[in-house]
Amino acid sequence: QVQLVESGGGLVQPGGSLRLACTASRSSFNSYDMNWYRRAPGKQRELVARITTDGSTNYEDSVKGRFTLSRDNAKNTVYLQMNSLKPEDTAVYYCNAHILVAKIEYDYWGQGTQVTVSS
Repeated sequence: QVQLVESGGGLVQPGGSLRLACTASRSSFNSYDMNWYRRAPGKQRELVARITTDGSTNYEDSVKGRFTLSRDNAKNTVYLQMNSLKPEDTAVYYCNAHILVAKIEYDYWGQGTQVTVSS
């Protein structure tokens, strides 16, 4: 079992920045691919960014060049740096830890943190 605690959400003006953090409870944190998802009002949840165990990253097209995902395995934490924020980035952001063990996928979720981009 992995517990994830997110922080860093809030209200920001368009063009501003926020940094989300997600800290995991397990020391085997470096064995998990870590993801950030978001769910905007009236929309389906979407994958925003992913960082694999070897540090490779992938981003949803609309956030490429604006968001940066990184991980600090010594602190069991991933960081999502969000720059040049737009109103359409407004959503609840969820941290996810994913691992494949013996062909079985395990997913763990944080409680979510609200990001609101508005003037």
